[in-house]
Amino acid sequence: EGQVVESGGGLVPPGGSLRLSCAASGFTFHDYAMAWVRQVPGKAPEWVSAINSKGESTYYLESVKGRFTISRDNAKNTLYLQLNSLEPEDTAVYHCAKHPGALIYSRYEGLSVNYAADAYGEGTLVAVSS
Repeated sequence: EGQVVESGGGLVPPGGSLRLSCAASGFTFHDYAMAWVRQVPGKAPEWVSAINSKGESTYYLESVKGRFTISRDNAKNTLYLQLNSLEPEDTAVYHCAKHPGALIYSRYEGLSVNYAADAYGEGTLVAVSS
């Protein structure tokens, strides 16, 4: 199933930017769709963004559309999430997730992480505060 390791989180003021990275190993990265999931303690995980194996199709949570951009570099086995115009409500631990296939899902609301992610990282903390 492989491993994924996130990096790039930190503390930023409202309106700031961060770039998260996810280094993948142990599987053929370019064969699988990938995603970012965020979680706040005490709340359910939330699918933030996803990208298919070729980088042609993407999904974004409505509240991050126009502010976050997902991308991947299949030559470097790395997934990225560019976070711009950050808001306090974006504060969470951001996890990288590997989907079990090449395609993204048609619907992410209510999608179980246990069902749709067969590799899941420990996460990186994004904190937005003045």
